Amino acid sequence: MASLNVGNLGEYLREQRRNAQLSLRQLADAAGVSNPYLSQIERGLRKPSAEVLQQVAKALRISAETLYVRAGILDAERDRDEVETRAVILADPTLTERQKQVLLQIYESFRKENGFEITRADKDTTEATEAAAAAQEADGIQGTADPGPRTAGDGGDTGPRRGAG
Repeated sequence: MASLNVGNLGEYLREQRRNAQLSLRQLADAAGVSNPYLSQIERGLRKPSAEVLQQVAKALRISAETLYVRAGILDAERDRDEVETRAVILADPTLTERQKQVLLQIYESFRKENGFEITRADKDTTEATEAAAAAQEADGIQGTADPGPRTAGDGGDTGPRRGAG
């Protein structure tokens, strides 16, 4: 069965690489793996490690979890719905990276609320989401309005006055 998964993985990687309009050499360079090794993975001759799959996923800007399932590293039946949901969100070209991360955060919060245990894949996604949010904050992107400058002794009224109503 593992050889079938590896072949399926290779076909999937080739399709994703072509969709990203990358040559085999460009993807190999971006992922930090050798060109011949990546070629063997695509042809189903090699089964890559989780680390290599993560590097390739990052270079392709796709879900590492999807690659793990296709390679037989994650239990496909148990994790398929979750992985597919994440993959669809991450693959949507109409969403910005920030929007994708926010959707994943909301999805994860609903899963937690409904009592689903956090898997390693969830933890990786949470860490990536938190890192993306921190980067967005560092860039000055905020989700709330700026209350304006605060001054000492202003009677607690620290925000700008809104129109009288």
